[in-house]
Amino acid sequence: MTELSPFVYWAQTEDIITLKVDLKDVKKPDVKLGEKKLQFSGHGHGARGEHDYSFTLDFHSEVNPDESKYKVMDRQGNDFKEGEQWVVAKINCNSSEACLVKAYVDDEEEPRDVLGDYPGLYEKLEKEELGYRKEDLKKVYLIFYNLCQFVGFTYILTVMAIRYLRDGPGTYEAVGGAIKFCQLMQILEIMHPLFGYTRGGVLNPFMQVMGRNIVLFCLIEAEPRMWEKPVIFYLFSIWSLVEFVRHSIYRVWLFKKNASFLVWLRYTIWIPLYPLGFLCEGVVILRDIPYFEETQRFTVSLPNAWNFTFHFPTVLRIYLLLIFFPALYKFHLLKNLEKEEESELSYKMFYLN
Repeated sequence: MTELSPFVYWAQTEDIITLKVDLKDVKKPDVKLGEKKLQFSGHGHGARGEHDYSFTLDFHSEVNPDESKYKVMDRQGNDFKEGEQWVVAKINCNSSEACLVKAYVDDEEEPRDVLGDYPGLYEKLEKEELGYRKEDLKKVYLIFYNLCQFVGFTYILTVMAIRYLRDGPGTYEAVGGAIKFCQLMQILEIMHPLFGYTRGGVLNPFMQVMGRNIVLFCLIEAEPRMWEKPVIFYLFSIWSLVEFVRHSIYRVWLFKKNASFLVWLRYTIWIPLYPLGFLCEGVVILRDIPYFEETQRFTVSLPNAWNFTFHFPTVLRIYLLLIFFPALYKFHLLKNLEKEEESELSYKMFYLN
């Protein structure tokens, strides 16, 4: 007859562990207690009816077998206080099924993470029982999102490299659709911290994502004469290379792996590429000003129903004078890179945990 695992109730203080095996009419219980292991077997009436039950518990720390004892009592006997709080955890057993252990949590003490004492054991038992391991929906979504971004920017870099070797710079018509899709998807990164999918604030991803989208859709997409400019090729190359490495790291972290080389690459290419990318964006703005003066696109002139005027080229000039050059200077400060690295570290801790 196959031996089953009974319910085991676990209560713990700083120096005492109390276990209760939930069996009725136990006959000849066999209890073997070592310094770091407890083995139990016996015939009794449990959750699966009258069967042979057994289990093995591996303790996180050593216990004193000489000062330990056990007793057999009726099923209504209960050594635990009323009003206890319980959390269900899976602990190693020697039978084909996992035994369920209910861990006592004292209201006055900090709750103990029982699963933390046995890292990886829950996933192993879950896979043995179900034939697969359940994944958190957030993790599955993040894997899919980072994979899509990784594939998208890999495609962009590949096409741009081939076109550059064959025709030289000027590949917007070839990769414009792909890079617009990837940049629109990055709007989701603004939502991730709001819904608890990642840690960190909303301001940094909002500024970066929306800034790129304004450059892409308002300054490049809206002016076809910019499509063949060499600066567009260099700007897209910088964006794609940065995102290729970033999403490569995130995918590795989601599988709880460390990638020292990718981390080194990320923070090495960061220093030259971010200021260069920002400089390319400034060149795009500067080259666009005459075009928008000519076409008056995004400009609102008087008279109109709202009695309001908006001159887009003037806004671009003000941005270059008051925001772009001071921001370009700050990009060279290592403190800003350290702040960005701290933000990246919050992603790492969230993904690895």
